[in-house]
Amino acid sequence: MNVQWEYKTVMIKATGWFAGGKVDAEVMNDKLNALGSEGWELVCGFDTNKLYGETRDVVLIFKRPR
Repeated sequence: MNVQWEYKTVMIKATGWFAGGKVDAEVMNDKLNALGSEGWELVCGFDTNKLYGETRDVVLIFKRPR
């Protein structure tokens, strides 16, 4: 059996500048629940950084069977 996957990459902006950016947990939960209801499974999540470790974006990678 050859399972093929399709992938989706979502970027969530971090806001603020002091002591690194912050991600709105409600926005993150809404996005995760919406994609989960469409059959997407979260595979990986990581942040991108600017100077001194300040978070710029959170990148989420999802997959689901074709």
